Amino acid sequence: MIVAQPGAMIVSLDFELYWGVHDVISLDKYQHNLIGVQQAIEQMLQLFTDYNIQATWAIVGLLYCHNKKEINKFKPALTPNYTNEKLSAYHLIENKLKEDDDSRFYFAPTLINQIAQTPHQEIATHTFSHYYTLEPEQTLAQFTADLDAAIRIAKMHNHTVSSIIFPRNQINKAYLQACFDKGITAYRGNERGIIYNIKQNERKRYWKRGMRFIDRYINLTGHQTYPIQEVGENKLHNIPASRFLNPYSSSLVMFERVRLRRIKRAMTYAAKHGEVFHLWWHPHNFGIHLTKNMSVLEDILQHYVLLKEQYGFISKNMTTILSENNTINKITTEENII
Repeated sequence: MIVAQPGAMIVSLDFELYWGVHDVISLDKYQHNLIGVQQAIEQMLQLFTDYNIQATWAIVGLLYCHNKKEINKFKPALTPNYTNEKLSAYHLIENKLKEDDDSRFYFAPTLINQIAQTPHQEIATHTFSHYYTLEPEQTLAQFTADLDAAIRIAKMHNHTVSSIIFPRNQINKAYLQACFDKGITAYRGNERGIIYNIKQNERKRYWKRGMRFIDRYINLTGHQTYPIQEVGENKLHNIPASRFLNPYSSSLVMFERVRLRRIKRAMTYAAKHGEVFHLWWHPHNFGIHLTKNMSVLEDILQHYVLLKEQYGFISKNMTTILSENNTINKITTEENII
């Protein structure tokens, strides 16, 4: 049975390496995840090719660099002035990063090029320095400078940026116009519900983290799919996430089938009702337990193929979903369009 308006699966990935976690975990404790990123990405790209999957890769601009010298060449004149200076990538650069450090933890120009050369993969931005838009004391001017740097370094590699994914899912609505002014047309919003309403210092809100953990396995917040008609064109559009693909955990192995079933049921609902299901994760999440994580991903992609055959489910990235929907009436709400 093919539905009148086919649903769509969107995949997006936050590619950040150590820049995304340097303030919450030591390099010694996380290096194995980072060492495994290259193999993880290569295998993801192969699966995406095999199953004809489109994906959006949001790249931290620093990853385009080869070394610390290049960082100093491309970094903006204005850098984030967070109250907690340890949040800043520049604090790491100035105090810990050495020229002879393992580049696999910080830089990935070759991997970015490999992603860009794989069919149907969109290169988006995750800001230049993994910028947090809701942290105290940072400003719109600092964010705009960071975004300019991200777009500039991407352009030097012939990558046109049309989508943004905000680090830590911190979305400052006052900054959306600045993104639109720079030619960005889409961003990934957060899942619906108070437990996904991200604020600064979100890691300290343990009750939200606890509820999100339960929602991973038990349907507390619904399928988090949405009508494809809510995705429009010509302005900066919110393309909300539906589900984070948590990495395999040996301590939670007894719940693996439950976790996977939660994802598949949401996909099926989207396919049957002509809605959008948006799955996301970080490549470094797959850096360890690679075989297990890839097995889960392939299971999901096989389910996608089944839904494609039964309901006409389609694969889109954050840019192509807009062009797919360009003849559909748009819902112009504050939640979806600036």
